[in-house]
Amino acid sequence: MLTNRPAERSSASWSLARIGAAMILSVVTLTSAYAGSVINLSCVGGGRSFNCVAQVATAGDPYIRAVPEALGEAQKAQIAARDRKWVARCHPVAERDTFGVARYHYSAPGCEFGLGAE
Repeated sequence: MLTNRPAERSSASWSLARIGAAMILSVVTLTSAYAGSVINLSCVGGGRSFNCVAQVATAGDPYIRAVPEALGEAQKAQIAARDRKWVARCHPVAERDTFGVARYHYSAPGCEFGLGAE
């Protein structure tokens, strides 16, 4: 008779493997060599497998993005005024090319780079 249940002995070794993996990862992530670093530890496990991944990045890592703070009403009004000024100077017009892709054309030089709202 075939069953889908692991044997009792492998179940005990499975518990030891999980404990050992957790201990090794905790030692690796808590050493002073990683001081000033950002560490992300993720572990997943199921009935027959267990896997942990530790991602370590330096504090100046270019792939970590800081979320900006929410804008206040004064900042929102300032941004809206700048956008209105840019539209009034540049007059953006979207025209479709032969492939159906919208291409923008502007009435003033530098507008394609967002310039012109000084």
